This record gives sequence, structure tokens and C-alpha cells, in this order.
Amino acid sequence: MPYSFTLSGWLLLALPLAVAAEPLQFNRDIRPILADKCFYCHGQDANQRQGDLRLDDRDAAIKAKAFVPRDLKASTLIERINSTDAETLMPPPKSNRTLTADQKKLLERWIAEGAEYETHWAYVAPQRPAPPTVANDNWTKNPIDRFVLQKLQAAGMQPSPEAEKSTLIKRLSIDLIGLPPTPEEVAAFVADNDPRSYERLVDRLLASRHYGERMALPWLDAARYADSNGFQQDGDTWQWIWRDWLVQALNDDLPFDQFTIWQLAGDLLPKATTEQKIASGFNRNHLLNGEGGAIAEEQRFVNLFDRIDTTATTWLGLTMACAQCHDHKYDPITRRDYYSLMDAFNRVPETGTPQRQSSRIRVAAPFLELPSEENKAKLAELEAAMKGLENEAKPVIDATFLAWRTGLFADGEPADGKDLPRNLTPLLRKPVAERTAEDNKSIESQLRSFFDNSVKAGVVAKLPQVVKYEAARKAFDEYKGDKIPRVMVMSDERQRETSILDRGEYLRPLEKVSFTTPQFLPPLAKDSPTNRLGLAQWLVAPEHPLTARVQVNRMWQHFFGVGLLKTAEDFGVQSEFPLHKDLLDWLAVEFRENGWSPKKMHRLIVTSATYRQASRVTEQHRQQDADNRLLARASRFRMPSLLLRDWALATSGLIETRLGGAPVYPYQPDAVWEALAITKERDFTYPTSSGKDLYRRSLYTFWRRTVGPANMFDASNRQTCRVRASATSTPLHALTTLNDPTWVEAARVLAARTLKDGGELDAQLAGVFRRVLCREAKSSEINRLKAAYEKQLVIYRADAEAAKSLLSVGAAPREETLDAAQHAAMTAVCLGILNLDEALTRE
Repeated sequence: MPYSFTLSGWLLLALPLAVAAEPLQFNRDIRPILADKCFYCHGQDANQRQGDLRLDDRDAAIKAKAFVPRDLKASTLIERINSTDAETLMPPPKSNRTLTADQKKLLERWIAEGAEYETHWAYVAPQRPAPPTVANDNWTKNPIDRFVLQKLQAAGMQPSPEAEKSTLIKRLSIDLIGLPPTPEEVAAFVADNDPRSYERLVDRLLASRHYGERMALPWLDAARYADSNGFQQDGDTWQWIWRDWLVQALNDDLPFDQFTIWQLAGDLLPKATTEQKIASGFNRNHLLNGEGGAIAEEQRFVNLFDRIDTTATTWLGLTMACAQCHDHKYDPITRRDYYSLMDAFNRVPETGTPQRQSSRIRVAAPFLELPSEENKAKLAELEAAMKGLENEAKPVIDATFLAWRTGLFADGEPADGKDLPRNLTPLLRKPVAERTAEDNKSIESQLRSFFDNSVKAGVVAKLPQVVKYEAARKAFDEYKGDKIPRVMVMSDERQRETSILDRGEYLRPLEKVSFTTPQFLPPLAKDSPTNRLGLAQWLVAPEHPLTARVQVNRMWQHFFGVGLLKTAEDFGVQSEFPLHKDLLDWLAVEFRENGWSPKKMHRLIVTSATYRQASRVTEQHRQQDADNRLLARASRFRMPSLLLRDWALATSGLIETRLGGAPVYPYQPDAVWEALAITKERDFTYPTSSGKDLYRRSLYTFWRRTVGPANMFDASNRQTCRVRASATSTPLHALTTLNDPTWVEAARVLAARTLKDGGELDAQLAGVFRRVLCREAKSSEINRLKAAYEKQLVIYRADAEAAKSLLSVGAAPREETLDAAQHAAMTAVCLGILNLDEALTRE
């Protein structure tokens, strides 16, 4: 019978019956059943609870006689789950939930054993378990392997042999820097017989400046980072400044406790630096609604809810959104917990909507203005020109104003017939003798303001001096609005009261609350500040049960495709009981006690024998552990689209590897943003980059929330926090990797590079193979590639226009000295190699 890891626990997989007869564990064997089948109607949410019965609380369940420990006959739960009457059967048929025969037997056995409860495993601080003693320990390389080997041996399985060195260098390069090793680096590593060669390779990649770029990708998804606000107006932002901080922090191996505090509360640190304030931009990466019908205060609450959800998912591994309206149906998160947590975020001096900085930029305060030296020099130049012209224009404007002022009619209309502001007309109609000093001051101020605005609009006067001055002023304002970086950050400058909201409606406040942490988790330290800084410090406190577990699980997910707990976003009671819980706890404590160093943890994982295994699937793997949860082999999965693009650019030699800076605009389909241009207010023509900017790493691609990059097919839409990657493999991907200009141009440039190197065709094809796949080609593979090349050569010899069309793709200049048919044929072969499963897959 197929095994389910979510129902009765991993021990029932393939272990001897004597082991399976050991006492049941509530967290492992029973809670998953109750959480899935019962807690929705019989959990902590009083509004949803049926029959006044709680099964998430042992005392309440016993009091209601749902079960009587060690007495099945007296336990109404057993009677109801075995009932043949639809009216009394539990779960009720209309719930679309059913218990299997095995689950019923487990519940009976659990009650017979005493029906003991346990606190949910994830809500208990991890303790460091001793690595188990295992037979044939010569396979292991660090404690990780002993935990893994124990499970394998208990299941009657053995680990796979170590992968070939060419596979290992490719795997490490994908996982640690996201760029392919050069053929020379592969050859040197393969030829190096030093026992420490692997560790040296790991250390070199960890020290690479590209490490931070690779490790930033999952954090961008978690932070819902984008370069625009979203919604129809979708104004651009400067949040790439936070993105650059992130890459540098990861490269610097900023300890994760500090990494957490800076991102959640860097602005609240004593004497906070600019860098720490920028880090707090993590919680300003949300959508901003600037639509005409948007209600500012409503949108501010949308932002608040988003911050709670993002923080809870990223650090706690919990989904808290439903507690916005009611107590959580499964986890012990109350509505009070939710709004008490929200109080920490309810002090930002924001309106909820962005401010227009230019026709393109829309950001919302608070923000840091960070002009470069070039910006400062240009602003000074424009300001000087503006002030010089202002000095020339001011006497003319003043004289024109006096003449205009003198010509006002008694009814309040100016001589040119233009209406004045309505609130000014009554004052002007007042007899002069009845006007107060305040009236006269208001009249003069409003008239001058009206006149000046009319001058700016070119309505009142179009004198040459005024026209020049207004042009200079406009140039200054546009440069300041469009070119001076303004990164949105956090601030607690606006003190507000926070209330529980009825059904999450911002206009229906109920009881007031103040900041505190959820009651089911360890309390905030007595001396902690009751704000975001206290929240951040609480998250990384030694007694906190979730933060370290959540982070090492996501690390494991990065290197193995799936976390030790599959639901990386949910460590709550509906999650599976982790097969490798002891390993998860050991890693969590190791991470915390080893200085919260991500690089040290990454090194520990990739130097394990578990990570180094070959990924070949055997028949035993298919039959006994098809999903590789026991880790008897290395995981094999499609590279994310952002890395596939980088791989193609790098192998062709086109890639531009400088770090940081403003986002760029690589190839996209024609009129990709056209649907956004519903008004003439803003030009949504896609501004394709030129030169080296076309070939920057995917990390730096401009990310428009409303229309994400079309060639990044499996990436997060960056609308909300996402911590579990979407690893997909569909035929639609081939439409991109076979036809997108990036891949076609990369193949063309790689082909030209290969042909220019000269040599025999076999050697040329072997070189391409080596560059893309990081290994030597077999003779049979070379023969198939030769056949493909020769077939394509015949086609392009007969169709010169087709060759010309293929070789015209992309901005990189074509090598005119090469024979067009040969170049086109080699391009087709290179494109085919870039599309091999092995080229698209992390093995």
C-alpha cells in the first residue's frame, strides 16, 4: 500500500512489526489526523466550533467524554467515527472529510494507550540531540550523515555512491553562485586528487562575490521584492537599493540574528546607520495602491496586514492571515495575538498610498534620499541655472503681477476674464473698509499663489524671461523626482492606537490592544522594548522554538529541493510530522550556537556525504521512497528560470557580472507593457536596455508587478511573501528556452566563439558540450551532435534567408567573417545543447 508521510508516521513505512508496536506519539501519529479531520469544527475557534466540543484541548475533550483514556467503550469519539448512521457519523458526510480504516485503528489504539497529548513539536524549543550511532560509519562525513544513515538503515536502504566530480562542481556552482564553472575549472577539479580538493572548492565558491547574488533569490521572493508598486498605475520605485544591501549582507555573512534585527527594526537601533535603515526596507517592499478610487486609510491597513503575514511566514513559518478575522481554526493563534503583533507595525508615518515623484516614480514616505556624488553635482548645476534665471525673471513677474492685480474687477474677476478661486471671491467683494488685516493678508497671499501658478501654466504671461525660468525649474524638479534615489524604509515616528478589528474591517474597531507576542510562544523578555526592535530580538532569542528551525529548513530546501519539513511556509499543526525531526533540531541548534552564520551552515550541508550522493534513481528508490524523503540519493530538479537565463548567458560569454545597481531591461516580447497604458499620463513603452545591460544577471531584471518578466516562467509574482519555490517542468518552458531572444542569441554567440576557435568538428562540439554541461561528451553523444549539425547545415545551405534571420537575433554583432550557413547550423546545435534536460537540470 502506498505510504503517506502525513497520516500515520514514517515508522510504519518498512520497519519490523515489533518497532511499529511501540507506543504511539501524539505529534507524529495522532495530531495530523485530528488537525486534518476534526479541528476545523472542533478546534479553538469558538465561532466555528460545533457541539461545544474541543478536541484540540485534552481536558475539554475528556470533560465532554469524547474519549475516556483506556476505555474505548466509554469514548463517544470511537462510537461516532464507527457509526453507520449518517446523522451521527463523524466526520459528517457533508464535510467531505473521511477517516480511513487505518486512521480509525490508530485513534482506538491511542485512546487505549491513555490518549496522551503533546505540545505541537514546532512550538517546543529544539534541543540538540546526540547524532545517532550507526553501523558502517565510514560513509559519513559530518553529523548530518549519521542522522540520515540511521533512517536509511532502519528502512533497509543504503545511500547512493558519491557523484562524479564533474557533477559535483556543477551542482555546487548552481547551488552556491548560480553560474557555471569554466571548462578549465572543471578540468582542474577533476584532476585534483587531493582529499581536500572538494572542501577547497566549497570555500572558493562561498567566498565568491556571486554567492550573495545566488542566495538573494529566495529572499527576494520572501520579501515580495519588485521594482514597481503594482495596480494599474504601477509606479516605479527605488527598492533595488534594499536589494543591493541584501546581496552585500549575504556576501558578508552578516549573522542571521543581526540580519533579522536589521530588516525588521534596523531604523530603531541606537544611532542607526544608513545601512541599517536601508535594511528595514524589507517591510516596505509591499504593493502600493495609488489608484484614484483607493481609500488611503484602507490601503494603510492592507499594508499592515501584509507586514504581519510576511513576517510570520518568513521567520515563524506560520500562516496567520485568518486570525485577522477570527481565532485560527487549527493553530493556537488568537485574534488578540494577531492585533497585538500588528501594534508593532502600526507606527509608521505612512498614508497608505504612494506619492508621485515624477511621471515614472511613485514612492511613499518614509524614505531615505540617497543622492550619489553625480546626482549632487547635477542638482547643484541645475539649481544654479534655475536661480540665475529666477533672478532675471523675478522683476518681470513682479511687475506683471502688480499690473494684473491692479486690473481686478470689483466682483473679483481679473481683467483677462479668468476666474479666481471660489473661496477668494467673497473676500474681494467685501467693501475695502470692512476687510480685516487677516482678510487682506489672505487676499494677497492667494492672489499671488494663483498668479504664480498661472505663470507656471503659461496662462497669464509668456514673457521670454519667464519661459526660460520655468523651463529651468521644470528641469530641476524632474531631475530631482526621477533621478534621486529614494528607498522606502520603516519608522516609528507616528504613534497610533491599535484595536482588534471586527472581521478585519478597519472601520469597525473593537477592544484596544498593545504590542505583545503570541501567547502560545515564549514571552517577550521583561527588558525588551515593546516595538519592532523587541519583536526582532524575541525572534532570535535562544528559547524561541521556530526561527532557527524555519531557517535551516529553508536552507535544506535550497540544497535538496524539498525541506526536511515539506511545508516551508507552515510549521503549524496541519504540517506533517518531519521524518528527520532530530536532524532538523540538531541543525537548528547548530545554527544558533555557531554564531547564526549562514555560510557555516551552507558549508556544513554541502560537505556532507548526503549532499554529495549521485542522483541516479534505482528501482528500490522508486518502490520504497519515490519522493526521496529518506535521502538515499541526491535530489534532481529543474533549475529556476532566473538561473537558466544566467547559465545561457554565461556559457556563451555574453554575461555581464558586475554587482548591484539600478534594474535593467533585457529582451521582452513586443508591447509587453502595452495593457498598462490606459491613459496618456505615462508612457508604458518597454525601454529595452542596450550594451552590457542586456546581459546582466536575472537578479537585476526590472520586476514590474503587474507584468512580470515573461521569460522567468516559474518565478514568484512578488505580490505576496513566498518561501516555497515552485519547481516546475512543462512543455511551455521549452517555448522560452528554444525561442526567447536571450537563448537564441546566446546560442549564436556560443556558436561563433566555437567556430572561431577552429579545430575539427568533433572537437568543436565537445567544447560546447563541456562548456554547457560541465563534463566530457561520450563518443555516441558527439556522433548524434554531428548528425544534427550536418542536417542543419544542409537546411541553411539551401535557405540563405533562414540563416540570415537566425543570425540576426539579438543585439550582439554577428561575426561576419564566418560562413553564414555554418554559423547558423552550429547555432542550432548550441541551442539544442542549451535545451538538453541535463543543461536545464540541477543533478
